[in-house]
Amino acid sequence: MSLGLPTRLVGREAELAVLQDAIAQLRTGTGGVVLIEGEPGIGKSTLAAAAGAAGQESGCTVLRGTAEQAAHPLPLRLLGDCLEVTQRATDARRAEILRFVCAERPDLLLSNTVHTAVIEMLLTLIEEDCATAPTVMVLDDLQWADDASLDVCRHLASIAAHLPLLLVLSFRPVPRGSGMRQLRAALRGYATTTISLGPLGPDAIHDLLSDVAGAPPGPALVELAAQASGNPLYVRELVESLVREGGVTVGEHADLRDTSLSTFRRSLAAALDSRLSFVRADALDMLRVASLLGREFAVGEVAALLGRSTIDLSADLQEAVAAGILVDAGQRMTFRHPLIRQALYDGMPTALRVALHQDAARALDGIGGVEPQRVALQLLESGRVGDRWTRRWLADTASALAVRAPRIAAELLDRELEHGVADERDRAALSAALAQILVGAGEHEKAAVRARQALTVSREPADRGRMYWVLARALFSSGDNDAAVAALDQALEQDLPDAWRARLLASLAMFQRAGSGALEAADATARRALEIGETTGDTFAIAYALTDLWLNHSVQRRYLSALDCVDRALETLNATDDHADLRSYALHARIFTLQNLSRWSDAEAALRESRQFLLAADRTDDARFSVTAAVLTYWLGRWDDTLAELNSVDQSASAMTYRGLRERGPMWLCHGVAALIAVRRDDRATADAHLRAGLRQPPVTIADRENTDFLLFAQALAAEQNGDEHLALSHLGVFLTREPGEMTLTHQWLPTVLRLALAVDDDSAAAAALEACRAEAAAEQVPARAMAAADWCTGLHERDPAPLRSAVDHYRAVGVPVELAGALEDLAVVLAAHGDTTESKHLIGEALDLYGGFGAVWDIRRAEGRLRRYGIRRGVRGARIKRPAHGWDALTPTEHKIALLVAAGCSTPDIAQSMFLTRRTTQTHISHILAKLGMRSRVEIAREAFNRNPAAIPTDL
Repeated sequence: MSLGLPTRLVGREAELAVLQDAIAQLRTGTGGVVLIEGEPGIGKSTLAAAAGAAGQESGCTVLRGTAEQAAHPLPLRLLGDCLEVTQRATDARRAEILRFVCAERPDLLLSNTVHTAVIEMLLTLIEEDCATAPTVMVLDDLQWADDASLDVCRHLASIAAHLPLLLVLSFRPVPRGSGMRQLRAALRGYATTTISLGPLGPDAIHDLLSDVAGAPPGPALVELAAQASGNPLYVRELVESLVREGGVTVGEHADLRDTSLSTFRRSLAAALDSRLSFVRADALDMLRVASLLGREFAVGEVAALLGRSTIDLSADLQEAVAAGILVDAGQRMTFRHPLIRQALYDGMPTALRVALHQDAARALDGIGGVEPQRVALQLLESGRVGDRWTRRWLADTASALAVRAPRIAAELLDRELEHGVADERDRAALSAALAQILVGAGEHEKAAVRARQALTVSREPADRGRMYWVLARALFSSGDNDAAVAALDQALEQDLPDAWRARLLASLAMFQRAGSGALEAADATARRALEIGETTGDTFAIAYALTDLWLNHSVQRRYLSALDCVDRALETLNATDDHADLRSYALHARIFTLQNLSRWSDAEAALRESRQFLLAADRTDDARFSVTAAVLTYWLGRWDDTLAELNSVDQSASAMTYRGLRERGPMWLCHGVAALIAVRRDDRATADAHLRAGLRQPPVTIADRENTDFLLFAQALAAEQNGDEHLALSHLGVFLTREPGEMTLTHQWLPTVLRLALAVDDDSAAAAALEACRAEAAAEQVPARAMAAADWCTGLHERDPAPLRSAVDHYRAVGVPVELAGALEDLAVVLAAHGDTTESKHLIGEALDLYGGFGAVWDIRRAEGRLRRYGIRRGVRGARIKRPAHGWDALTPTEHKIALLVAAGCSTPDIAQSMFLTRRTTQTHISHILAKLGMRSRVEIAREAFNRNPAAIPTDL
């Protein structure tokens, strides 16, 4: 059956067939990715448009977007245009995204969460469109797209096959930047179809000439067209210009009127000049000014630049449309082809362009509702520095511009400051703005330089307080904790507003503990910060100081007091909509403390509540919560869920930090937990990869050290797995002591330290591990995890089943299967050593069943080896059922629930919300389901679920 593809895509029959097949597959529910690549003018846009037209005719939703050539493309502009998230949006979902983007978001520090949230909202919008109808998404000229849009494309490519989504991407074959190269590399890993457009052959050129000229071409016209080297756009522009000039006679054949022209080497630029030569001078001036604004522009913007009324421009606009130079794009106008716009732009002398860009910036600023980044782009393109108006505009709009277009803002500010700013007030304002942008972007050393520059000229106390905050954050984030503390000490000696004094004290308390473990000093500083914050009523200072105290109490193992502090911090923050990052940190802290109290079900409930907050705050996929969830599910034995959480994490530095509260830790945890699971599952290649990545950056501060424990433990188990128990024990030596002020929960690892010490007859190490674990237990405000670990260690060291039974009873009661399995194994070994083989066989069978549920095949092998020396073998309880690797029975409980929700027609965001997962984690689970079932789309998942048990599919959603 024909899908209505255009019939006059000359010479592209094979490519049309590829698109036809892709759309046919889409209609059955299976999406994919089609890449169209080739040189400018080769027909990429025409072929991409054909895909959109075919999709529309076949009943698909079609989304179209074209990236605009610009030195600094606006973040997510391509996706916003494609999804029609514009001022003209009538759809409520699109209007809501636009309101979010345009909202003012004043934060203490520049946050990168705005773009992350918008990306997630756009992805959700696409998935909702896919849930309504198969969707064709056409993105043209992708080589000009901004990095954020390319990131979205990369993610869409990874899930397109699982949705009814056909992603059609067109771009030039030479990557424009790192974002494009990363996209190209990522696409190689997916089921991607590539269409490489080459020059048209002689027959196709003959047909194209016939279409353009209105008759079969004569020999002179064919010879002239050969200059275009098979490029259809160049052929069309050359011949159309000749037809307009009357240079072609049309009869039985179409040929050149003057055959001498056949020897005249005519370029595309000449053809475009010819097209423009038919436009009146006033209209041409209007077009040149319009070219300054990009491919698309508003009529009012051009009118403002020219100082003319819209009515005055109407005739010129109509003439440009009639000449095929401009086309109507709703409330805006667009150049018919970017090459036309480029020819107009390049045709102006450089000096004129610079002056016009500067004038355009001022004119746009005077128009109500124009986004500041459009003004900034004009200033950037002008290349002019030192202009008084520009500096005043930057100082006034830097905070808003930094949120909307931080890269553009940073380049403009840096350019002005490097040129030299005489006025101290301007220099202070520009330096301060740039420092905040740089610290938010992770360029900490540059941020420190600019913050110091701002401090040398800032006179307002509040401004100085803010800059000291930024300076300390930059120094701490770059690894120089001592310098950060010194900067804060210097700041606190000055006359600052009390609110800033409280905030700086709270920050100082964090750095005092994190850098050198100065717990007493940190505690005193935090209490001063809390007192001043409460006096001034500064919400941020109060909550920040309380999280400092939470941390200090946690280090001291006073978990009930810690929980009280973090609950008070959250209660304080609940009174305001601001400070989302600090609230996020406090939510993490609460989950952590509940785990330390062995309140595992409460910790799970806290994680669900936290993700509800993320959803309400438009922070739908916070990477740090995925790491927190991964640690929690690791101890609960849901390792497939753990890996799904970790696989969903964007492992970039900016996505994994706590905005001046804590740095680098989540990355170590991410690699550490993944490595530990890989070791215990005997996946050595994966374990080695994570160990190399995690150990690449050595810890420097106390805060660093306490986040590397999973990684170091995985390294030790890998050494034991390789038969080197002495090396394994040496790796674990770091857990025998805690540095002053260190948080690390050493009790989690000390039973293994003691087991290995006994295995290699290192009595001193065994005694040290027992002493360290008992000290941890003694420090606990209420008996909890450390007390159970101390019983475990005591039973191992003394070969006494009684304390081991106590540990087993605790782990069984609180529901933490990973620790239960380990304690059961050691109890079985101790009982076997006492000759009680009957109970030993029963307990080791239970431990092996738990290990099997985790997929911990190496633990099974180790445990069986330890018991074999006592004549105990696993066959006593019968063969345990192992989950298959493929098929419906291979699904984990979480995957099974998600599969049923997919069958019920739920979108990824709906599933994520109902199961308290991030959207990316949910999509990772869906990818695993498809792989295990050997399927390609959600439709197939739904079919399988209905065939198996239709009654199990939810209907009350």
